[in-house]
Order: sequence, then structure tokens, then C-alpha cells
Amino acid sequence: QHKTLTMVSKMPPTSLLTASAILHCFFITNTHSYAPSRRTIGSFSRSKHVTTLLRSSPSNTFEEITSSSSDITPSLSSKIEQQQPHNNEVLTPPPSSSPSTTISPAATWHKNRRRQMLQKYGPQLTKLERDSSSNTLALSLLALSNLSLLSLAILCGTAQLSVGQIALLAVFPGSMFSLWTLQILHDCLHGSLLNKRQQKFMFGTVKRRTLQDAILFWGSMPSVFGYYLYLKYGHLTHHKSLGDPKAASLEKLFDSSSKEFEDGDVLFVAHRMKLKGKVGPKFKVGGREITMSISKTGFNNWREDKPLWNAGVFASSFMYERFMLMINDVVVAITGRNYFFPNKPIEFHQECAKYCRCAVLVRGLLWKMAGWKSLLFLYLSETLWSIPPHPACAMFVTNHGSNVDDGGGCIPSSSTYAGRWYSLFTLGTNYHCEHHDFPTIPLHRLGELRKIAPEFYKKGSNDNVFRIMKKAFSKPEFYACMDAGIQHM
Repeated sequence: QHKTLTMVSKMPPTSLLTASAILHCFFITNTHSYAPSRRTIGSFSRSKHVTTLLRSSPSNTFEEITSSSSDITPSLSSKIEQQQPHNNEVLTPPPSSSPSTTISPAATWHKNRRRQMLQKYGPQLTKLERDSSSNTLALSLLALSNLSLLSLAILCGTAQLSVGQIALLAVFPGSMFSLWTLQILHDCLHGSLLNKRQQKFMFGTVKRRTLQDAILFWGSMPSVFGYYLYLKYGHLTHHKSLGDPKAASLEKLFDSSSKEFEDGDVLFVAHRMKLKGKVGPKFKVGGREITMSISKTGFNNWREDKPLWNAGVFASSFMYERFMLMINDVVVAITGRNYFFPNKPIEFHQECAKYCRCAVLVRGLLWKMAGWKSLLFLYLSETLWSIPPHPACAMFVTNHGSNVDDGGGCIPSSSTYAGRWYSLFTLGTNYHCEHHDFPTIPLHRLGELRKIAPEFYKKGSNDNVFRIMKKAFSKPEFYACMDAGIQHM
């Protein structure tokens, strides 16, 4: 292992990058299970494109939520109680600086749904959003998940399990614990993990933002590529920019000088959905500019109406890229720079280096304690839930697509309703349309939205996850109605 690191450290950065063309991160696409009424909430039309400007009014909660991590403090809570917000919206803190001042047509679709739901069910939804947090439940599950992943990783190495046995452990319970870790850290990012009325923690010694950042950073370990950098720099912008053809292109993300990714989901959506715009990343090798993209190379080999072939291509490109992410972490830990994003500010590279150094150290200690099989277990646990035939893949590949309702409107987000056990297994990740409607409602309360506002969501809980996967891999769609414009109703 020492010799390998020594060889890597002596290689020039360009060679390392050429060998490991990567970094298209994680999560979501397609659609299937939600078909709202055109009359009720409006929908996308294939003919025109409208961009809605962000407004700084306190009532525009959706814009604020999609631009910041929504820290809700006691002083804010008292303001909520003392004054009635416009349109029954919940007051939230002003947004932090962001790369753009607009939200995409798909984000506007969710904003309009949210406003209509608040107008009709304001008191119930306001209380649910303002007061609820996953708190003790989620923190306990985060500790359980990470300790279980660590223990199972050590077991896989020290007990001399076969690769087949390790794969079975990774399918269950490893993949479930890895998905739980992601979902809980995701709650933390949106400000719905910790008590929303509390500004300081640990006997008043730690500020809310400091504790949230620490949970995001250390809570994503142990892992082989982790969820931290995607959540830190790519998820909140996803809520604001999903489906925006100007923001959601691979070239834009890799060439951007903004600290945040314009839409972090594009980095993994590219494996299985159509995107507009040019491809990245690009490197100069021998005086020539070369475009290298594992995701697009794989996606270009899809065949229409060949779901098994396409699923195999997707699984191969996705898992190969995740392996290269692990290699890239070593490069970043040694050099202190993520060369796939050359134009990003120094703060981005410093944070990448800090995380990669800690993560690589943890992986190195695991290797020393339990051998390479411990890392194999973590690698499989982090990847298998995203690819077929794993049941969780159904909600992963069908969250943002271009489904069409009976009126011809395009639906940019959907949820997967496959029963209580499925919701428990995915820890509420399957309620994805609900989450984009109300991003600060915690994971264990998202299912209540269907009970409060049933006409806005699909009825029933009998989705067949294997049929969903077959449909998703038969014919790829555009990401989040990217080829459609919004129609105001």
C-alpha cells in the first residue's frame, strides 16, 4: 500500500486525471408514479420556456429554501408565531449568496404546487414544516448505520469471507445502511435534522451551523467515496436548478468558477438520462483538448427498448466511475486540488482536500486492520442500491424525468409508493416529489403530505419496482422536463 501511494505521488496530475476520468456524483432521475391534474396545479408545455426570478420577500419560502440550508432559529420561530405570513407560507432566513438568481421551470413547478397546497392546507402544513425535525430518531439511526457499516467492513476482512458472501452482506443490510446514511445527512443539510427552534447545542457551546457541518463531514464516514462533497456543494443548487438546460450540462459543471455545482445531480444523471449542452470534463493532453466522460460514454451505448442491455451498461459505467472516484480521492489528498474542476475557487479545493485526507486516512486504517475486503464491502454497499435489480434503484432512477400526464403536460418529479416496508427500507427517500415540494419537512414526516393534501399526489401504494426499472431502462427520457417549457395556469 505504501509503495502504491509513493508511485501515485510521483505521477504528474495530468497522468492521474487521464487515468481516472470521473466525478459525476450521485442520485435521481426519470419519473413514473405521479400524474397531477393540469387544472389543479399547472404543468409543462412542450412549446414555451419561462424563467421565474427569485424574490427576496419573506413569503417566498421556496426560493429561500432552495438557496440556503434553512437554519431555523428560536428568534425566527417566534416571528412565525407573531405574524401571519403571506399565503400561509413559513418564514425562513434570507438566502445565502448563490451562483444564480433564477430558479428553473421545474423548480417553479414545485413552487406553484407548494403555494397552492399552503393556500388550501396552510395550518397543517405550516406546523409540520415549522416544528418537526428528525432529531433523536435520525441521529440514532445515523450512529447505527455507520457503526454497522464499520463493523461489517471489519468482519468481511477478518473473517475471511468470500467475495460472494461479501456481496450478499452488501446487498442487505449494507446497502440499506448506506442509503440511510445519505438520507439522514440530507436531512441535516436541509436543516430538518436538528431541533428547528434551537440555535445552540451541547449546553450552548456549539452553534447550529457548526454542528450541522460537523455531522455532514464526519457522518459520511466510513465510505469509499462518500456523500459529503455532493451534499456540501451540489444538492441545494439542485433544488433551484433541476432541469435547467443552462445550468444542467456537464461542460458547465466542470468549467464553472462557482464554489457550488449548478446542479450536482447532473454529475450522475448523465449515466442514464438525456441532457442538453456540451460534455465535460476536458483535458489538454499533448497539445490536444480531449473530452472524457465515463457517464456519457456509457450512456451513448444504450439501445432503445433493450432494458437488460441498458441496465448492464448503466451498472458498469456507474460502478466503474465510483471506483475511479475512490482513486481521485487519493489524488486530491496528495495534491490538495481536484483537477476535474480547475476554475473553482481555492475554498472548494481546500474543502475537497480536507475531506479526502480524512476519508483516505480512515480507509487506510481499515485496510490495515481488516484488509482490502473491508473496502470492497463499503464499495458494494454504496453502489448496489443505485443499480438494478436492487429495489431501491427504482426510486433512484425515476425521481426526475419527463413523464407526460393525460393533458400532455410534462411532470418533472415523481415518487415511488411501494408500501410501508419500502418506505422504511429507503428511509423516506422514495417520497421525492413531496421533498421537492417541502424541502424542510424531515424524512419520517414526508409521507404525511399525501394524507394532508391527497389530490396533489398519486393514490395507492402498489408500485411494482421491477416494472418501474424496466420502463426506466427501456427508453431514456430528458432530465426533469429539460426539453419542455413551463406553462402557467
